[in-house]
Amino acid sequence: MTRWLILSMTAALLFASTTPTRAEPPTPEQRRVDAAINRALEYLAKTQKPSGCWESDAYGESTATTSLGVMAFLAAGHVPGEGPYADNIDRGIQWVIDHQRSGQYDAGLIAFRTSHGPMYSHGVSTLMLAEVAGMVSKERAKPVRTALEKAIRVILNAQNVPKSERNNGGWRYQVRSSDSDLSVSGWQLLALRAAKNLGCDVPAENIDRAVAYIKRCSSAADGGFAYQPGGSVTSVRTGTGILALEICGEHHSQEALRGADYLLENPLSYDETYYFYGVYYCGVGMFQMGGKYWTAMQDQIRDVLLEKQSADGSWTAGNGSEKRIGRVYTTTMAVLSLAVEYQYLPIYQR
Repeated sequence: MTRWLILSMTAALLFASTTPTRAEPPTPEQRRVDAAINRALEYLAKTQKPSGCWESDAYGESTATTSLGVMAFLAAGHVPGEGPYADNIDRGIQWVIDHQRSGQYDAGLIAFRTSHGPMYSHGVSTLMLAEVAGMVSKERAKPVRTALEKAIRVILNAQNVPKSERNNGGWRYQVRSSDSDLSVSGWQLLALRAAKNLGCDVPAENIDRAVAYIKRCSSAADGGFAYQPGGSVTSVRTGTGILALEICGEHHSQEALRGADYLLENPLSYDETYYFYGVYYCGVGMFQMGGKYWTAMQDQIRDVLLEKQSADGSWTAGNGSEKRIGRVYTTTMAVLSLAVEYQYLPIYQR
């Protein structure tokens, strides 16, 4: 067994509640985080559709939103097949698998009602399958693993589309896109790395090419990361670049350190367009960086999210596209960020 499979199975056996096991008594801040996550999971359980999916306000049924919903429960310590949210998790996983395409030209693609293009949704859903594959029962392991392996082939094929030197190694909206961007590439790289840790066939050369692309998005002048090489940097994009490098073993690389310093000087703002996208990538990325970087980011994210949580357990975006997508999406991203310290998801392990 791989180390990551063992960690996944250990989580499935030991962590069946949203209250994490800690060596020391929880601090008041930790208790508040635990309570916030519990309220959020209650909200997500109530908003799941009978079919097993979670919807976004803007696009309706969505494999991406459903996969984020499943991962929110996993990140809080719940597992398939047992506990109070077993049915929610199991139905969500099955709905995603049932919506994997099998056509002649899109076999293996996991995308349903997307906005910018199918590769966003595909990357999120593939990451979810890789995270859950070691947690499901023996009976369910085979269909999950089969779906995961098909999904991984889609990602590898999309990366191997002929591209310019500037775009080589990355991904964009469509399977056949000949250009790349940091945002879509981040999800694919997280999925590939999680699958590789699980023992799936992911050539090291593909990871290396993706890492090289992420590094080309780093700005030597500003320290942060841009949407595409040579573009303008933002805090949200910088979090994406940091996490992509950290989970691929590029710990404290020059680019990641510059990016982390940039985030210390340019913290996330609740009013920016993609704040909840940012709390996920910046939160998990800075957790991987550790030390002063995580301490600063943890305080920023925790204080804002705890203040902004609604009475029903959800979060609402301040503005922009995230407000249109809706509260299920923002709530899952908030949980995935707040729960990083639990380290129940294999991808969160340092």
